[in-house]
Amino acid sequence: MRMSTWIRQHLAALRALLVLTAITGIVYPLAVFAIGQIPGLHEKANGSLVEVDGKVVGSSLIGQSFTDADGKALPQYFQSRASAAGDGYDPLSTSASNLGPEDIVDSMGTDDDGKPEIKASLLTTVCSRSMEVADREGVDGARPFCTKGGVGAVLSVLGPRAADGEVDHPTKVVSVNEFCSVTKEPFLAIYKGMSVVCNDGEDFSTGRIIPIYGDAPADPAVPADAVTASGSGLDPHISPEYAAIQVDRIAQARRINPDQVREVVAAHTKGRTLGFLGEPRVNVLELNLDLDRRYPFQS
Repeated sequence: MRMSTWIRQHLAALRALLVLTAITGIVYPLAVFAIGQIPGLHEKANGSLVEVDGKVVGSSLIGQSFTDADGKALPQYFQSRASAAGDGYDPLSTSASNLGPEDIVDSMGTDDDGKPEIKASLLTTVCSRSMEVADREGVDGARPFCTKGGVGAVLSVLGPRAADGEVDHPTKVVSVNEFCSVTKEPFLAIYKGMSVVCNDGEDFSTGRIIPIYGDAPADPAVPADAVTASGSGLDPHISPEYAAIQVDRIAQARRINPDQVREVVAAHTKGRTLGFLGEPRVNVLELNLDLDRRYPFQS
């Protein structure tokens, strides 16, 4: 191959590289950015940022916590649902807990200092959140398969099994999520004629694991979104039901009438998308900002 031919080929390749770099690296990104600034697309393209007095306070598409430095709920604000994304609502660590409905047994582990620590199952996490929300909002926190102490109501029934897998004559019954170091009296005294004991750390894995429904209502006062995290961990919305049980606390903290709070909630409640997709929802950040604007909190 002649040197001149080799040079022409490489110059053509270089020109192609420069043209494609300009198109894909400069022209295309600028065109997409320009389209994103069109009215109607501008807000979403820029992250749906919400500003107050020129200061960014959040995004209407990403949830956030309304707590103090110690993680306690601020009484004047509506609370968001829980988040499993990093330390909470971290867009760089969006995720769910990946725990499912069969995760019902707590375990005893150790913390970073090597001290004993109870690792809560999904069921116990839900139960404890329900009690926490109920205590904060002044409602009944009882829910199916939860003890009154806020852990999963689960038994391990040991003994010979029948053909169908049932243990008709148990030799021992353990309340697996009530550890003896914490609870001395299990949520249930007797099961199939056998006294129920607390979990003393012995192996109960050979027993039949049985969740106990209990006497809680099928429709708990604390709604599901108040005790579970979203799949992304970034959900900025709560259900109207969760908002409703927070109204009295907000009204008391801001020294206004509960009907005034309900009016603001109604203004920020959106129905199903297109009338049939999803569920009705309330954007927590926008709701709290509107409350601050209408009824400023006086400490």
